[in-house]
Amino acid sequence: RGLRVAWRGGLWWGLGKMSGARRKEEPPPSSHPQQHLVANGGGALRGSVWGKALRSDSAWEDKDEFLDVIYWFRQIIAVILGVIWGIVPLKGFVGIAIFCLINAGILYLYFSSFQQIDEEEYGGTWELTKEGFMTSFALFLVVWIIFYTAIHYD
Repeated sequence: RGLRVAWRGGLWWGLGKMSGARRKEEPPPSSHPQQHLVANGGGALRGSVWGKALRSDSAWEDKDEFLDVIYWFRQIIAVILGVIWGIVPLKGFVGIAIFCLINAGILYLYFSSFQQIDEEEYGGTWELTKEGFMTSFALFLVVWIIFYTAIHYD
């Protein structure tokens, strides 16, 4: 548990997810990262994890890559909703409840409808739904409080 940095698909992944799952060792980065870009026609996104994440029904050989995508999508959603909630001046339990519903709902639709993965391979729907949730909740609260205070505090 803690900070993890790994080389995957031509990208550095940092500040890894905080789960107890063990990960296989990653291969060391190439001494010539430009070779990877040239090999795939110069398109860094085409062969990357994010390229697969944005294409429907992608094949995920490495389960940890997909879990990382779920984790980071959840963080992006938290920042966006935190900014919106701070600007709109939502307050209290209603804001928290709506965040939880939207956050879980978007990710559920992403992995069940868009990516059409077999949830049982990842421990079931609940495991995917809670992947990175508490971290995104904390990030959401921080962003919400900062924006609300900056805009609406007298």
